Amino acid sequence: MYDAIVVGARCAGSPTAMLLARKGYRVLLVDKSTFPSDIMSTHYIHLPGVARLDRWGLLEQVVASNCPPIEKVTLHLNGVPFTPPRPPMPEGVEPPPAFCPRRTVLDKILVDAAAEAGAEVREAFSLRELVWDGETVAGIRGQSQGGAEVEERARVVIGADGMHSTVARGVKAAEYNTKPTLSFGYYAYWSGVETDGAEIHFMEDGGILVFPTNDHLACIAAGGPTEQFREFRKDIEGNYAKIVERAAGMKERMKHAKREERFIGTNDQPNFFRKPYGPGWALVGDAGYHRDFVTGLGISDAFRDAEYLTDALDDGFAGRRPLDDALAGYERRRNEIAEPLYDLTMQLLSGEPPQPGQFLAFGAAMAKMMPAAAPA
Repeated sequence: MYDAIVVGARCAGSPTAMLLARKGYRVLLVDKSTFPSDIMSTHYIHLPGVARLDRWGLLEQVVASNCPPIEKVTLHLNGVPFTPPRPPMPEGVEPPPAFCPRRTVLDKILVDAAAEAGAEVREAFSLRELVWDGETVAGIRGQSQGGAEVEERARVVIGADGMHSTVARGVKAAEYNTKPTLSFGYYAYWSGVETDGAEIHFMEDGGILVFPTNDHLACIAAGGPTEQFREFRKDIEGNYAKIVERAAGMKERMKHAKREERFIGTNDQPNFFRKPYGPGWALVGDAGYHRDFVTGLGISDAFRDAEYLTDALDDGFAGRRPLDDALAGYERRRNEIAEPLYDLTMQLLSGEPPQPGQFLAFGAAMAKMMPAAAPA
């Protein structure tokens, strides 16, 4: 029997498995994918996420993957550039750069770190159903590719399987503070585009993101209100180009650019919080809380909540607190940080032009997300 089974091995699941295993717990980590593999992503790791990678001992691997550091972020508000200040840091501490790694790179680093910590990893594993003992989740039933169906049991099953989480659906996790999908976006990887850090171009009815990623490529995303999605889909390449070329200076910069891979996009961006725990189960990452990708919070939020959930489970497993009380504290701790960022994300999508003050508030919220000095 395992202490924890983690379903989903990407930016929330692998760190959770790694941190629990580092504390000496017996952990099974399963995912339907094999690694390395790609997934749609905002790519951006904000400073609190970078700081966590550093304290976990994984940042050097991201740097060594040929992913350039991002020292500068420029916001263009209807063509007017604005550079927000870096989040406040403790005295004498310089803020680290941000990074935008490909998920083929980042997720493989995280999965390998979980395995190196002692977690058992099963890739290409399909979850069929949860195993119940009365009203308590007691394990999972599923199978590896080409293998027989197996049943595994644990003290807790953790859903880290994304916004459409099978675990969340199976336990009927309650949602609250829900908002509908408000935007859509498409991105592609380009060679031949000069970048100067990360850029966000806000325009009246849309915007673009530009940032450097692995292999000397620029990831460029374009999008707008969800009401425009069906029309955009009629000519993805043409409509993407129209949005990108409207941004200040981008038409000239794209003259010699070459698209290296297909377009990736969606308008499936629900906004919600879910109750992230119950008898025998917990949720982490997008499975427990999801917001529009315009603020690029997904990876950093997943890292934060992996630590918070690990702390709660460790308190409960070790008997320092009743497990239910510890997990209730995890939800409160998550929401204390996430709710202001969620509200700021909704403001940016309200249709009103963003104001510099909103980004100052965002930076202050980022500072609160920074991990404590002591290593996890």
